[in-house]
Amino acid sequence: MERIKIGKITAPVGLKGEVRILSFSEDPYRFEDLEYVYYSDGQKAGIQNVRYKGTQVILKLEGIEDRNASEAARGRELFMDAEDLPELEDGQYYVRDIVGFSVVSVDGEVLGELKDVLTDRAQDLYVVRPVRSEGSGGSDESDGSNKKKDLLIPGAGEIIRSVDIEEKVITVDLPDGLIDL
Repeated sequence: MERIKIGKITAPVGLKGEVRILSFSEDPYRFEDLEYVYYSDGQKAGIQNVRYKGTQVILKLEGIEDRNASEAARGRELFMDAEDLPELEDGQYYVRDIVGFSVVSVDGEVLGELKDVLTDRAQDLYVVRPVRSEGSGGSDESDGSNKKKDLLIPGAGEIIRSVDIEEKVITVDLPDGLIDL
């Protein structure tokens, strides 16, 4: 069964075993819809309570009963079953479904491959692994001298023109000066 990373325990809260969560979900209320989460080692933990302090998610997880246990859990990543993801409307997609897609300009130039979409900021940021320059002969793998940096493309509607799920292509219209091609 596929699991999706949805957060990370960042700190203990209080003395009764609650933990602060850095949520990786675009839905701040994702944890309210779940009965349990998994740790990276596959261990299952029931969600006993969800509350918020401002925009921060605070969980009470089964098996974490006091401050010492919540301190020991710091840094653990949390996962959910992929089958528990809600269905999306037409034209919507999950980041995991588009990672690996080719990214091309509106002029047809291949810019690279989508590596990730950073959603933890005011505007999504598409991380694109650029295509290797011709004649590099693999030297970018050995010494890093010809290695291109990842392209960071804002996820604004005027820049991300289309996402073709069938063809696995994302078409972008980059403003002048955003990247040096």
